[in-house]
Amino acid sequence: MGLAGWFKKDHEPPVPSPFEDIFGVPLCDDRTPLLDKELDDVVTQGLAAHDNLGIATVMRECHDLFKGLGSLTDCGGGDGTTARAIIKAYPHIKCTVLDLPKVVDKAPADGVVTYVAGDLFHSVPSSQAVMLKVLVLHFWSDEDCVKILAQCKKAIPSREEGGKIIIIEIVVGPSLGPIMFEAQHLMDMLMMVNSKGRQRDENEWSKLFTKAGFTDYKIVKKLGARCVIEVYP
Repeated sequence: MGLAGWFKKDHEPPVPSPFEDIFGVPLCDDRTPLLDKELDDVVTQGLAAHDNLGIATVMRECHDLFKGLGSLTDCGGGDGTTARAIIKAYPHIKCTVLDLPKVVDKAPADGVVTYVAGDLFHSVPSSQAVMLKVLVLHFWSDEDCVKILAQCKKAIPSREEGGKIIIIEIVVGPSLGPIMFEAQHLMDMLMMVNSKGRQRDENEWSKLFTKAGFTDYKIVKKLGARCVIEVYP
């Protein structure tokens, strides 16, 4: 046995989330609808409504976020609600939605949005910008987030060519007051129960970006408990 093998021999397999431990599958999985088809449909519709409200706020408060972009991939974009809103405001932007096959199979084939069935961990469609909205990265461990971000980095051009990752996520911190701070921690506990993910403060986000090979980032806007973050290769 080599030295590397010796170090690894006592490593235990990853511990599943409480949700996976009870139901046998992760929350975000092609097999999840088998647990409760009706509930899965309700959750999917709820996520679409959440996206509709969220992107309206982002576009109202962050006027320059999509300026100059020619193409964008919305990772975990569901039925394309966000992509359609972006195209309506910026008709020149070519929008692609990447999501699980079970989601893409139900997506409307109207030619407005391009849908790609796939896996964030394996490949992200090439575009000038990649968007990771709320309910994506916070579902995953730090190690998995680095893998996802690394795939996103491969999909975009250099910063000089306008390449960037747009992340809409909670950035934990007390600056917004005790009520919002408590809400952030409640969401953190929800992630602990339902996934292997967590909420992160700015320092923790910064470390993930660096590990994934990015050189810089900036928090563009704080929207309640969430923030819009631009990350640059």
